[in-house]
Amino acid sequence: MAKKPSQSTPEKRPEMPRGRTRAIADLVGDVGGVAFRRFGFTQGALIERWPEIVGETYARHCRPLRLRFARGAKEQGTLAIAATGALAPMLRHVEPQIIDRANRILGYAAVARIAIEQGAQAATPPPPPPKPGPLPESARSTLKQIEDPELRATLQSLAEALATSHGPPKIR
Repeated sequence: MAKKPSQSTPEKRPEMPRGRTRAIADLVGDVGGVAFRRFGFTQGALIERWPEIVGETYARHCRPLRLRFARGAKEQGTLAIAATGALAPMLRHVEPQIIDRANRILGYAAVARIAIEQGAQAATPPPPPPKPGPLPESARSTLKQIEDPELRATLQSLAEALATSHGPPKIR
């Protein structure tokens, strides 16, 4: 017995309004979402204000890695923190405060829990060099006697740097 060709009516597409401007976000959807999450744009405020969130002492030994949400969710995420092994238990004790401060900085309940990844931390950047202080009067009077302005400025810069250091530079 041969099958009868089904007589289906062609599906009509919904009529799209023409001539109106539409938001580009409606047209492209979440195209950039994956790239933004991949490069960490969702947690920029966490990285910038990390010392404010965990405190200066903890900030030297841990750092935020990522903020992950369940598929389709924008709240109740998990904040992954890289920390040294000795700091992990101490972070667990202040976990509620970290979550509260992170959510306050982000402006909504973005963080619901914390995942701590233990391991060696990258060295924290060295503190900025101290600002040069005022030169002693004897050095200033000696520099005033130099006629060449470029040489005077260079020597003044050297004298200021030596005044803030702990002696002459060490050659290794």
